[in-house]
Amino acid sequence: MKEQIQSTYKSNDTEEWLDTVWTRPIGYQWARFFNYFNVHPNTVTILSMIIGVASAYFFCFGSFRMAGTQGLIFNIIGVLLLAWANFYDSADGQLARMTGKKTLLGRILDGAAGDVWFAFLYHALAFRFMQYNDEVFTWLGIPATSINKLIANLIFYVMIWISGILFHGRQCGLSDYYRQIHLFFLKGKAGSELDTSIQQKRIYDETPWKGNLIYKLFLLTYISYTRSQEKQTPLFQQLIQHLKEKYGTTENIPQDFREEFRTYSLPMMKWANILTFNTRAITFYISCLLDLPWLYLLVEMTVFTVMYLYMRHTHEQFCKKLKEKW
Repeated sequence: MKEQIQSTYKSNDTEEWLDTVWTRPIGYQWARFFNYFNVHPNTVTILSMIIGVASAYFFCFGSFRMAGTQGLIFNIIGVLLLAWANFYDSADGQLARMTGKKTLLGRILDGAAGDVWFAFLYHALAFRFMQYNDEVFTWLGIPATSINKLIANLIFYVMIWISGILFHGRQCGLSDYYRQIHLFFLKGKAGSELDTSIQQKRIYDETPWKGNLIYKLFLLTYISYTRSQEKQTPLFQQLIQHLKEKYGTTENIPQDFREEFRTYSLPMMKWANILTFNTRAITFYISCLLDLPWLYLLVEMTVFTVMYLYMRHTHEQFCKKLKEKW
């Protein structure tokens, strides 16, 4: 059974410990279930989005200060639903690798699933803060007047948007990119989902609007996503361009280079995994269970950002070093 589950991994290098002992085994069973009923992986991804969004409702009304025991129960339901959504998010990829049903739309949907969850989860945090923020005024020694509450709510909502777009988006996007880069040098193009904005723009231009409206809109979003990844990694872009010019195509890159790249890249996978779901979700759970909605934002804008900056700096520097060497 262990070997069968491992066969659905992208690679052992990129798997997080918690996923190997918890998410992947359960996701594998769900993948087998969906495969038995011939359910397409994209359908599983959409189901994960629906369940993840549903969890936000329960977190929204989970303040035990407002609802007592019922609030605690709502928090627990929210945790279970978000965990369930994550099992499906794992199962869709495992199912795709089991059945060979891999599509570009599936790749885009899978990448968007977490963003959809957290878009609603951030609003759940905002609602909870707006419902109960008296303690903030107590700590600051400011009267909890209606105008002060309005200002505090507006500031918190702005923080939600900044944290969600500027911090969360960059952290998760770059982490995903580094995993795909690692897989590219480890397993080649066939074993990776490393896409470029130029490549996606070509697909977008060649796809007719008629009968493909939703797909074209997804492609537009994905083009923007890949461009953001590329803008954050200028030294890697120089390295890959250098390799293409020197060896003709990326398929001709020597195995010695691939192995050396893996040596530098493998330690980065730890940080990439921390910045995607498990650690982030646990931080979110703790914030909600403590009924301190601002705590998650604080961790995201400080601790996670330091990890992100370290990961990016280290990756860019070894790319520069490899370009100079090779």
